[in-house]
Amino acid sequence: MTLREVKEILDADIIVGEDQLDKEVQTAFSADLMSDVLAFATAGSLLLTGVTNPQVVRTSEILDIAAIIMVRGKRPSQETAQLALELRIPILSTKYILFETSGRLHARGIVGCIVKVGDRSDVRRDKV
Repeated sequence: MTLREVKEILDADIIVGEDQLDKEVQTAFSADLMSDVLAFATAGSLLLTGVTNPQVVRTSEILDIAAIIMVRGKRPSQETAQLALELRIPILSTKYILFETSGRLHARGIVGCIVKVGDRSDVRRDKV
């Protein structure tokens, strides 16, 4: 699925990255704790979050996240948007809550980048 399709599904606004709407995505991770994102998200995934500060962009850069989807109508600060622009990380904003955003994307074929956290190791989509 492309970011353009994600935008339509979520009735989202493009904050940064309009030139990257043809980027393909297949997986997503939903969290507001960036420590969870660092521990469990995988490269190329969408990051669905309510976090709007520059840390969300820095975390996304480390993990090579495909795009950030800000939920609950949240919008990034000017500093966050500028950093995303410089690092070429798209940011979209939707008014849907995190649960609804995740559900809408899942219903259209986007799957989680991690299936289950286990005692021994995480079961990730790239290992299944």
